[in-house]
Amino acid sequence: MEEKMQPVQHQMMGYDRTSTMFSPDGRLLQVEYAKKAVKQGTPSIGIVCKDGVLLVADKKVLDKLIVTESVEKIFQVDEHIGATATGYLMDGRVLVERAQLIAQQHRITYDEQVDAKYLVKEICNLKQAYTQYGGARPFGISLLFASIDEDNNPRLFETEPTGMFFEFKATVIGEGEEEIKKILEKEYKESITLDEGLKLAVKTLKKILGEEFDVTRVDGAYLTVKDRAFTKYTIEDLKKALK
Repeated sequence: MEEKMQPVQHQMMGYDRTSTMFSPDGRLLQVEYAKKAVKQGTPSIGIVCKDGVLLVADKKVLDKLIVTESVEKIFQVDEHIGATATGYLMDGRVLVERAQLIAQQHRITYDEQVDAKYLVKEICNLKQAYTQYGGARPFGISLLFASIDEDNNPRLFETEPTGMFFEFKATVIGEGEEEIKKILEKEYKESITLDEGLKLAVKTLKKILGEEFDVTRVDGAYLTVKDRAFTKYTIEDLKKALK
């Protein structure tokens, strides 16, 4: 009797060794692995409020000898734009620096602040390109961009490793995403203020992290509708939000 041929795993066929090759069932496995890297990263939360927009992130420090204050998870892209990254942070650093460069070039060329949505599109164009370049891998990172636009509207964008992006009222990327989203869906209101939003974000992180939570591992920043300026939260601000 003839032996039945066993189905060959994608890994054995090499479909997961290049980002440019589709598997027989129409998947780009390297891109899926990049998305898994994001889900394993420390969580970052973004919330649009009636008076601004905020970002709060867990900057987990694995080495006790590292100076906690030297670790950043939230970055200023321009005066009116902030960003946070989850996944492979070295990839995030490269993309944040690219975003900063785009913002600077736009200001020099047109003598005006760059539009956040345009900036997000440019970053996502680069992300998408790396899903089809030979000899390169996808960026294992998702980014949240928070901004106040020219009409003083707070905006929040999420970019995926695929190059897709979406605008949200509130969202989260990283470990515990499903549980945190359920909390945000339940607690979020469009009338929420920055103070209330900070309390929601910090207390949510505390609930998810449990005994591992420490306010010193939280990084945060906000932009107000009033002045459209990127501002980092102090440790005192974060402690106050826990009360």
